[in-house]
Amino acid sequence: MDERRTVKVSKYLSKHLRHQPERIGITLDENGWVGVETLLSAAASHGFAISRAELDHVVTVNDKRRFAVDGDRIRANQGHTVAVDLDLPPAEPPAYLYHGTVARVMDAIRAEGLRPMTRHHVHLSPDRETATRVGARRGRPLVLTVDAGAMHRAGHVFRVSANGVWLADAVPPQFLLLRD
Repeated sequence: MDERRTVKVSKYLSKHLRHQPERIGITLDENGWVGVETLLSAAASHGFAISRAELDHVVTVNDKRRFAVDGDRIRANQGHTVAVDLDLPPAEPPAYLYHGTVARVMDAIRAEGLRPMTRHHVHLSPDRETATRVGARRGRPLVLTVDAGAMHRAGHVFRVSANGVWLADAVPPQFLLLRD
């Protein structure tokens, strides 16, 4: 499978497993899972045929590990805008986590902290390199350091998805280590 097709299938899966399952007539269960055959059949009937081998390839080679397969079902690991409960247990975070962003939103971040916006959680990276790549999707990246240890001690809950992305409901501004 060539890289172009891999990217196209990955974007298609993201769209329908994270944001718009109804567009192809699938229903995610409460934890975001759908049957693989149900997904493949729905995709084909909506003009985007995906073979099981292509699906397995995308799940395996995706550098962000966006998807999980469990037996005969599949889901996105995080990033949903549709209501799902990923059923992730609370986890103690490392002392610091990172968030990639861009300069144009810094005034709002300074005032309000990090909010999930259209998603269910704020996504945090375990390292600066990953946060830099995330921020670069929207322009010249800025990497914010989150005092996750202090947040956790203050009672904020963290969860970690299957692909290593840390999730929090929000990050209040006092836990952001900002340089002025």
